[in-house]
Amino acid sequence: MDKIKNRGKRIKMGRDDKIYYAVIHIILVLVLIVIGYPLIYIVSSSFSSPTAVSTGKVILWPVDLSLEGYEAVFKNKDVLSGYLNTIIFTVCGTTINVIMTMFAAYPLSSRKLPGRNFFLFLFTFTMLFSGGMIPTYILIKDINMLNTIWAMILPGAVSVYNLMITKTFIQNSIPDELYEAAEIDGCSDANYFFKMVVPLSKSIIAVLVLFYAIGHWNAYFNAFLYLDDRKLFPLQLVLREILIANSIDATMILDPEIAAAKQGMAELLKYSLILVSTVPVMCLYPFVQKYFVKGVMIGSVKG
Repeated sequence: MDKIKNRGKRIKMGRDDKIYYAVIHIILVLVLIVIGYPLIYIVSSSFSSPTAVSTGKVILWPVDLSLEGYEAVFKNKDVLSGYLNTIIFTVCGTTINVIMTMFAAYPLSSRKLPGRNFFLFLFTFTMLFSGGMIPTYILIKDINMLNTIWAMILPGAVSVYNLMITKTFIQNSIPDELYEAAEIDGCSDANYFFKMVVPLSKSIIAVLVLFYAIGHWNAYFNAFLYLDDRKLFPLQLVLREILIANSIDATMILDPEIAAAKQGMAELLKYSLILVSTVPVMCLYPFVQKYFVKGVMIGSVKG
């Protein structure tokens, strides 16, 4: 009876426990400051005036509230088309990535697959060795994919790292007995995959969507290599051009006031461009957060 009565009582922490939790809380607060302050500074700077940014007056809150940075960004007519292109690349590319990764991970997760170790070796080999930039460019050119949407989507359609995480997730989370029961009931491999594996893999699919979507949203180098048509430029390439166009060499301007104004505008544009390019991805994260930890942790266990 005494044990039952004491269950609801709060367990008292000893002196060592109090010290331990105090240290942990201090460390977490310091980490939060280190991570949070740069984000707050970027947001505050993007809403400040160019003069306040260039003179270092911005510390925590916006100074001389201004939208000049965002006005300069969105005055460029290519920004909206860049947004649209990036959204198309991200949606189409992520869809293809997830479908191909799931199609490859499911058979590789089965120990009954003939030659499974050989195929795993081939996939792993590509993580260490590749053809290189020039052979890849020649290949894209020879198959007539330059200046097309496919040049941004098909190269790297499957990430081997994500494939291995997905394979391990399916292997560890979906028991073989479920497949045996479905097989006894006459379920084919295709039906089992679509009706059993996919619904039970929502958490890892959410992780794949986040990983692939961020990769496509931030894609810059492939566009720089394979695209010459401005109508196909993604957002990152457009923002790069805006930043370069507003970068100046202060020594080339004799008037110090004009030089300071130009330098302040260039600094302001950096912070505005960061927010313009990252806000959509930050809005996506909360929707997949609840699946993120579960999918990564289960999928990363060696199998």
